[in-house]
Amino acid sequence: MNRSRDGKWEPGDYEYDYEYELIATRDAATRARTRTRQQPEVRASGEREMSGALRFGGTRGRMSGMLRQLALWGSFVKFSHTVFALPFALASMVVASRETAGWPGWRVFGLVLVAMVGARTCAMAFNRIVDRRFDAKNPRTAGRHLPSGAVSLLGAWVLCLGSAAMLVGAAWGLNRLCLVLSPVALFLVCFYSLTKRFTDFTHVWLGLALAAAPVGAWLAVKGGFDFLPQVDGRLNLRQSALIPLVLGLAVVLWLVGFDIIYATQDYEFDRREGLHSLVVRWGPVNALAVAFLSHLFMWATLVVFGGLCGFRLPYWIGLVLILGLLLLEHALARRRTPALINLAFFRLNAVVSISFLVVTTLEVAFPWFRLRWTEGLFF
Repeated sequence: MNRSRDGKWEPGDYEYDYEYELIATRDAATRARTRTRQQPEVRASGEREMSGALRFGGTRGRMSGMLRQLALWGSFVKFSHTVFALPFALASMVVASRETAGWPGWRVFGLVLVAMVGARTCAMAFNRIVDRRFDAKNPRTAGRHLPSGAVSLLGAWVLCLGSAAMLVGAAWGLNRLCLVLSPVALFLVCFYSLTKRFTDFTHVWLGLALAAAPVGAWLAVKGGFDFLPQVDGRLNLRQSALIPLVLGLAVVLWLVGFDIIYATQDYEFDRREGLHSLVVRWGPVNALAVAFLSHLFMWATLVVFGGLCGFRLPYWIGLVLILGLLLLEHALARRRTPALINLAFFRLNAVVSISFLVVTTLEVAFPWFRLRWTEGLFF
């Protein structure tokens, strides 16, 4: 209500003010009711958004946690080092399946992969378990998962035994002979970790363990050994079980060579702790010479392998590349610096194994890739 300029009340002023107050009051009440109705909806909407964000964040957090755990266990068993033996196993599988252009089918392929991963994971977990006290003393390995407490001993045993079961299960799915021989494979891959306690030839045991991979892959496809197969009344060495054995010998020689290179890092520690290796027995310089000779014999064995398989130009080009990589590996290893030894040990040998798989697959799966003028040039 307002006063007129002379201070007296006038009806128009009263009626106007009264009406305005009613309108203002009604509008205010309406806005208040509107806010009252909207507030729970806004609050509910905000709660839903917050709940959704929390759920998304929780899911993302759980996924991130799972990935971290996978990375942790993968690094515990050096999963990346699977590239050493796996390509040779797959190459053997491809050659054994050459009647079907190198492809054994999804079931056999998948089971071979499972068996390989299971065997290698079991071997590495067992190695970390039995060597944990030495790893804790060695400055180079003191930060590994078991000495540092990043992985529990119980968890390591669970992984080891579970991986062994994975190998046996895959062998059972392949064929009876693979199942019968699976305990032999487990013995080979695990026993290596104990050999440094009593023999200087621990590198040979490691080679035998990895050589089981191409032999096992051949058995996965063939289901048995036939050393002198007959095709149309004629001897056909391209299907002979000598092929995986020759490839296995190449793997042994290859492993002896680069494991000696790797062992030079721990020469002083191994000698002080009474651990055995050819590096401790003959010294780093002489041991590296043995490693070089071992790799030369490995390369010569791959030549024999290619001859037995009847391979042509792509394979021999691949062998020239592999020879160059081996020579580079030893040039780096002679410097005996940790960075160069790791480069020689892992990256160059990974390229060697993958290159071998690629050229072998080219020869078997794409025979038209061969140049016609190379036919009859070899074997």
